[in-house]
Amino acid sequence: MLRFVDDVFDPEQAATIGVDFRVTSMAIDGNRVKLAIWDTAGQERFRTLTPSYYRGAQGVICVYDVTSRSSFEKLNHWMQEVDTYCTNDNIIKMMVANKIDMVRKSRFCSIFGLKNNFQPNRVVTREEGLKFAKRHRTLFIEASAKTKEGVQCTFEELIEKIIQTPDLWDNDRPSFRLGQPTGSSGGGGMCGC
Repeated sequence: MLRFVDDVFDPEQAATIGVDFRVTSMAIDGNRVKLAIWDTAGQERFRTLTPSYYRGAQGVICVYDVTSRSSFEKLNHWMQEVDTYCTNDNIIKMMVANKIDMVRKSRFCSIFGLKNNFQPNRVVTREEGLKFAKRHRTLFIEASAKTKEGVQCTFEELIEKIIQTPDLWDNDRPSFRLGQPTGSSGGGGMCGC
């Protein structure tokens, strides 16, 4: 969210505590849309707060870290929570596999025989992410908040799908409201934008 709205990446950024909120606007397919983006905490101690942020949401982005199996495994909980608390039956869901920049650095070190003591290895494959997304009928993008790769595309894809789903909006509504529960920060992708 911070990379998208403020074009900021801080490697020392602490995990979201409670909720963070930003408003921005952008043009998609000739339509000017105003986004209200809620970034909710992924930690267990904040889970009682998150259900209220799903009400009225038209899109939700669930983010996991490709170098953390536990963040990927928590997606089952997030999908169940989205299905339970969202008030829009046709809500657009997207999964974002974050931190692919770390994987690329690791792969680079392997190819050139360099020591790689500082970079974690990928533990969740792209195929696993795609399979999970297909099972839960969500969009899927791989990303890097650090390099900004696909950050714009993540939101553009989600908004385009919302625009293509008239049940989620009407002409009197001035903006979209997107929910973004996260287990880690960031967004981005491989959607061909």
